[in-house]
Amino acid sequence: MAGYDIAVVGATGAVGREMLNTLEQRRFPVRSLRLLASPRSAGQTMLFQDKPHKVEIATPERFAGCQIALFSAGGATSKELAPHAWSQGCVVVDNSSAWRMDPACPLVVPEVNPHALDGYAKKGIIGNPNCSTIQMVVALKPLHDAATLQRVIVSTYQAASGAGQKGIEELSHQTVSMLNFKPIEVKTFAHQIAFNVLPHIDIFLEDGYTREEQKMLYETRKIMGLPDLAVSATCVRVPVITGHSEAVTVDFAKPLSVEEARRLLASAPGVTLFDDPSKHHYPLPIEAAGKDDVFVGRIRKDNNLPNTLHLWVVSDNLRKGAALNAVQIAEHLIADYLPTPA
Repeated sequence: MAGYDIAVVGATGAVGREMLNTLEQRRFPVRSLRLLASPRSAGQTMLFQDKPHKVEIATPERFAGCQIALFSAGGATSKELAPHAWSQGCVVVDNSSAWRMDPACPLVVPEVNPHALDGYAKKGIIGNPNCSTIQMVVALKPLHDAATLQRVIVSTYQAASGAGQKGIEELSHQTVSMLNFKPIEVKTFAHQIAFNVLPHIDIFLEDGYTREEQKMLYETRKIMGLPDLAVSATCVRVPVITGHSEAVTVDFAKPLSVEEARRLLASAPGVTLFDDPSKHHYPLPIEAAGKDDVFVGRIRKDNNLPNTLHLWVVSDNLRKGAALNAVQIAEHLIADYLPTPA
């Protein structure tokens, strides 16, 4: 069978499972598949293309013979295993933050900077950006090309699934407990997430921002190729299972009308314009769940600043924010960079 030998690391997690679904749905040319995970998940059986595959322990030798590995494990696992994969000729697309800001590793959103893949062979590791960054830059790219970004201010409303399967389970369990007047157990998040919002994602840094907010700053600059772009983020966890939402304020170098912004976004790759407030049509995470595109609406001019627009941006964080973007990178690799294996 023609195709590529693929490894998925962290296959049993929320993003890993979505990677498998995406590979299958997009008919990626998979010749063989290795499902890798931690020892506690080893031995499980998962279906891919209606065939059972046993989950194995992720160890360095498991990448021999593979051409591409999709990583959805923690940063420590990626730091340990990704160099071993590349030493055996296996290109890594990594969903953790471990390699994103490494100058030798491209950080890629295919709709925005596919040309960055030109440098993938320096280290053989390609960073898959943070979920909240991905959806924002997909929306910003066509607007930047037309009017040049000067400053971005974003407030995020991020789903519990951004914390993985354990985040989904904690929100679900707490919701059931609340509705049944039972005690709330808090393990994954710093506080109760059910019926609550938490202005706290990842650890706090000395400057008062969280690491999630810092990621949006530095990743946006790297992806957009704008090292001095002013970016400020406030990242908030909300009691939603799937789908990140963002209120984005954008200052441009020159005026950009709402009508022109809508026209640009309507024709942009990977974007669905959903913007008719008179009919209560605007992006909702419940409607973006399970879909590939980034949805944009609530486009409006600032009341005081002529070069400023406000946007509402929503996307499925497990798909475009993680699995889909990784698979799209792999698709670009096999189309433009990797030879077809014998």
